[in-house]
Amino acid sequence: MSLLKEFEESLKTIVKNAGYEVENLSLETSNRKDLGEYQLNDAMQLAKTYHKNPREIAEEIVKEIEKDDRFTNINIAGPGFINISLSNKYKLEILNKMNKDVHSNIDKKEKKRIIIDYGGANVAKALHVGHLRSANIGEALKRLAILLGYDALGDAHLGDYGRPLGFVIKEIKEMYPELPYFDENYKGDYSEVELPISNEDLEKIYPLASQKAKEDEAYLEEGRIITVKIQSHERGYYDLWKKIVDISKADIKATYEDLNVSFEIWNGESDEMEYFEELKDIYEKSGVLKSSEGAQIIEVAKEDDKAPMPPLLFIKSNGSASYETTDLATILERKKNYDPKEIWYVVDGRQSLHFDQIFRAIRKVNILSDDVVLEHIGFGTMNGKDGKPFKTRDGGVMNLKQLIDLVYQETYKKITNESIKEEEKPEVAKKVAIAALKYADLLPYRGTDYVFEVEKFADLEGKTGPYLLYSTIRMKSLLNKANHIDTDEAKEIKGDSEKEIILTLLELPRILNKSIDSKSLNDIAEYLYNLTALYNKFYSENKVLTEENKDLQESWLVLTDTVYKVNKLLLDVLGINIPEKM
Repeated sequence: MSLLKEFEESLKTIVKNAGYEVENLSLETSNRKDLGEYQLNDAMQLAKTYHKNPREIAEEIVKEIEKDDRFTNINIAGPGFINISLSNKYKLEILNKMNKDVHSNIDKKEKKRIIIDYGGANVAKALHVGHLRSANIGEALKRLAILLGYDALGDAHLGDYGRPLGFVIKEIKEMYPELPYFDENYKGDYSEVELPISNEDLEKIYPLASQKAKEDEAYLEEGRIITVKIQSHERGYYDLWKKIVDISKADIKATYEDLNVSFEIWNGESDEMEYFEELKDIYEKSGVLKSSEGAQIIEVAKEDDKAPMPPLLFIKSNGSASYETTDLATILERKKNYDPKEIWYVVDGRQSLHFDQIFRAIRKVNILSDDVVLEHIGFGTMNGKDGKPFKTRDGGVMNLKQLIDLVYQETYKKITNESIKEEEKPEVAKKVAIAALKYADLLPYRGTDYVFEVEKFADLEGKTGPYLLYSTIRMKSLLNKANHIDTDEAKEIKGDSEKEIILTLLELPRILNKSIDSKSLNDIAEYLYNLTALYNKFYSENKVLTEENKDLQESWLVLTDTVYKVNKLLLDVLGINIPEKM
């Protein structure tokens, strides 16, 4: 139970001692700190329940609150709003408990397994800016879920099985027709065949092949045939496909690692298709499959739909599995291998129709129990200054490596600390660049579009990742210079700045709970900035290292240490690493 929850439970007991039962306490942070730091608003609702004057109820509750020395400045406003503040003694108790263990102010949840699908990278295709939000939001939600006590697993869910890979292999066949993969008489070991293609080559081949498929019907048809050969594990084509996947996956992993994004599950659509026959059998026996122009479909429309809901394409007319089918097979695989209680899909909000179809189709059979939660966590787009999706100067879609490098070039210019050696600068600049990217991406509510401005979000001032890093590093430096140790305890509070920081620290569980409920990181990002700004104000007002009152100095160091620990905890939730210097 968090310290904030303990505070609320204490008030519930006080209300009960006054003769009233309240299930969910209505305790709000006050906007009028002169009247009180918190406002207890339950007298209004209790008046309806007990048929009494709310002011009279408030007076009875106040009499009980006054018996507790943890509370001060207790008064009643209006018809029955109770204002209270925390005593300095209680604030110091909260601060010291948090300093000893930051987790003491976190409400842990009942353990359950959650699979978070936030990858979706297509093999042989460059990761682009559209993958940034999925990776950032998904990784941070996973880290937040784990912090709160859930058993959360990230799934890369690679796109490695569709028609585009057939087109890629078709183009490779045109470029290198002599390769043994295309020789029906070759009896050797394909693993020993050297493929003269790098990941950079694949990233060029992918758009070229896609364009040719749009313009040339014969090319398109052969690409389709090759796709079927891959999916039927035909020797040669299937072996080449595996090699392409390995080359591309290594590069995808490296890019995700640059972003501090990791996955516990690295399955692709091809892995899930091992469950296709079992899935097909389940749907055939359920009687929900219908024939339509040579294809197999599942009707998912409902009578109360206010917009058209097209049927889900289960098997294409050529006999191959559809994109939707692989998602259904993935749910079957996850059920069998992981038995999750929830599955979250962190995917662009424009895919909402697709997930409506998937969720409805899976509920038509008994693969999942009704209590298993399926949720599409959609998000808006990252845009340039023109308000349109972020692109390169020539108008093309910017890939993720280019974006990271663009921010890196900006942050490198700002590494002016003379104590940082020249050979250390690239690593520091990279960490600062990733912080700039991730914080800017997680700051707005996930459902909104936002404009990314490199110069603005790479700045050391303002609501930016670099500002948070710089401030947090300065806290650590101050603690090191003062030789602060964890056995120190806060004993004094001098001014309003300390009080405001402690009250903000106490709000941590509300922020975490709000973030997990909304499946968005904007509240954590805002909280981090507000807490850091409050600390920086305190820092500018007080000379911590030269303070002569040793009890006060020790208290300030405990305050600094606690803010540092909370910042470090929350930056880690956002997937931001802190450099030693910057």
